[in-house]
Amino acid sequence: MIVHPANSRPSEPGPEDYFTGEVQMTPLISAPAPARLRGVSVTFQPGARTAWHVHPLGQTLIVTQGTGRAQTEGGPVQTLNEGDVVWFDAGEKHWHGAAPDSTMTHIALQEAQVGEAVEWLEKVSDADYDPA
Repeated sequence: MIVHPANSRPSEPGPEDYFTGEVQMTPLISAPAPARLRGVSVTFQPGARTAWHVHPLGQTLIVTQGTGRAQTEGGPVQTLNEGDVVWFDAGEKHWHGAAPDSTMTHIALQEAQVGEAVEWLEKVSDADYDPA
């Protein structure tokens, strides 16, 4: 058993190469092999978002606070609310982040394949983020 006491692992800013806007990431779990689970709590300030990306084995998001947005390639922008749970299929190109007027925090869970849990792609344009 491994216990990570609350607040024992500090938050870090989301890397500028993978995010637009202000983002804080707090590690939750990187399970030791043979498990592959990776988990992080991510807080997005209003308008902040990920770049487009894919996960080799899929991803689950659990929205714990605020209002957000998510989109899969070719699909409509979806509104995410506190308590929503989102599943992205393996290899499904997508992005997620806060709404323009709200912060949003989610827990992101994904499994690593050959040590990699995500492949980062291009940044999300303002037109894709807010197609109004």
